[in-house]
Amino acid sequence: MSEHRTIGIGVDYSPSSKAALKWAIDNIARAGDHIVLIHTQPHTGHSAQKQLWEEEGSPLIPLKEFQDMHLQVQYGIKPDAEILDVLDSASRTKEVTVTSKIYWGDAREKLCDAVADLKLTSLVVGSRGLGPLKRVLIGSVSNYVVLHATCPVTVVKGA
Repeated sequence: MSEHRTIGIGVDYSPSSKAALKWAIDNIARAGDHIVLIHTQPHTGHSAQKQLWEEEGSPLIPLKEFQDMHLQVQYGIKPDAEILDVLDSASRTKEVTVTSKIYWGDAREKLCDAVADLKLTSLVVGSRGLGPLKRVLIGSVSNYVVLHATCPVTVVKGA
């Protein structure tokens, strides 16, 4: 009997995070796994959801609820139809459970917090492909997560 895993995928709906999501589903997701989409929102704004869940992040949001546009607006998340279709298909054909969790704050720190909070087996993130100068100036989320996360991290290069 195989062990069920919890796989986190950092998403911001950029081309590189979409590539990471598709890669994770195609290459590592298997029946019984729990896939958690991890969203990070900046500290700006004063939504009721942010005020309620800022410290620990939102509760886990099941895929069916996350597909509701009103819920997306409440949390300030704007997933596209293509990704929702990929997730819906994966939940049916690969027999995986898909949920989302939203954190507020610095993406680097919050992705590492999610590893412990969600007891992730592994984490998959995209790489924006910053050049050396930009990476030094603004920092790389994927580099930080690789160095500080307490689980295996896969960095998927964007298209």
